[in-house]
Amino acid sequence: MTLRKSLLGAALVLLACASSGVLAQEHDHDRGHGGPGRAGPGRPGPGPGAHFDGRFGHNHYYPSRGYVYGTLPVGAVSIGFGGGNYFFHGGVWYRPYSGRYIVVAPPIGIYLPVLPPDYATVWVGGVPYYYADDVYYNVAPGRGYVVVAPPPGVDTTQTMAPPAPPPVAADPIFYPRNNQSAAQTEADRRDCNTWATSQPNAMADAKVFQRATEACMDGRGYTVR
Repeated sequence: MTLRKSLLGAALVLLACASSGVLAQEHDHDRGHGGPGRAGPGRPGPGPGAHFDGRFGHNHYYPSRGYVYGTLPVGAVSIGFGGGNYFFHGGVWYRPYSGRYIVVAPPIGIYLPVLPPDYATVWVGGVPYYYADDVYYNVAPGRGYVVVAPPPGVDTTQTMAPPAPPPVAADPIFYPRNNQSAAQTEADRRDCNTWATSQPNAMADAKVFQRATEACMDGRGYTVR
């Protein structure tokens, strides 16, 4: 009887360990291929790994800081800062992390060409700030927008809905004329995004940024549509 109990206990322990390993694998798979709510990197819905930002009536879901993805979302913009690279897409900031990409808070002072697609306008002392996912942005003439520290007294400020944005052109399609692989196409696109940010007015005008990216991709052997 004692031997039976011991064997049964050992079997239960092994079963629990195996189950834990499967769960851990599934959780890591979610992190690398689709993220919280399986809605894709940068665009999570309700679910594990996502949090709801309701501040200032923003009402939007974001992946939590520290969440890891295997790939970046298509269209992520590479922005150099402090000797390294950050990636920005849909209001979410990423950094390279052991061959993958981790969701992070952006550094104060980093510039970006366009605002997140969803944001709340917050007025402090008559000056508009743009808020999304616990990050505040301000206009940076000639450079687009810049990440700033939370303005003093922000908790007592007024908010307003952002104005209706003008129609946004669909993301361009890059067709490889020289049979470039999908991996090479993605690498070229990121390089061209980085190069585009260095062009005059590209950080202040999204159309200039997009034209510069398309010109770069054309020069690397892609047909742009």
